[in-house]
Amino acid sequence: MEQKRLRLSQIDKKLSGVCGGIAEYFDVDSTLIRLGWVVLTIFSAGLGGIIAYIIAAAIMPKY
Repeated sequence: MEQKRLRLSQIDKKLSGVCGGIAEYFDVDSTLIRLGWVVLTIFSAGLGGIIAYIIAAAIMPKY
């Protein structure tokens, strides 16, 4: 049985594939993840969501 791994999406990506990779890992629609990320960004005055996205893009493996 193959173990799930959190990684950047190669198929479902808009910028770097962070939201698509999270959606693939949890087996949900990537639009919901993107919407949640936008809400996080808005409620953290823009800084929290953007910094979290950059960190996630930097540490998540590509494949």
